[in-house]
Amino acid sequence: MTAKRKIEIFSAGCSICNEVVEMVKKTACASCEVSVLDMHKPEVSERAKKLGIKSLPAVVIDGELADCCRGRGPDLETLKACGLGKPL
Repeated sequence: MTAKRKIEIFSAGCSICNEVVEMVKKTACASCEVSVLDMHKPEVSERAKKLGIKSLPAVVIDGELADCCRGRGPDLETLKACGLGKPL
């Protein structure tokens, strides 16, 4: 058996997620095993939390969250700096 690179795409099924799924599938080679994981499933959501996923879509390669998918997602302090919670 030939070793495969495991590519996991965490998706909510939106059009942006679907674009990433298509991009990854188009770019994948014969050594890549691509799977799309539905974030609406509780077990997938729990795994995403453990991997540090904070926004979607997110790509995990061989168990590691890709650098381009790290550190994203809403940040309360940034939102407050933009005016969240401040009267006009």
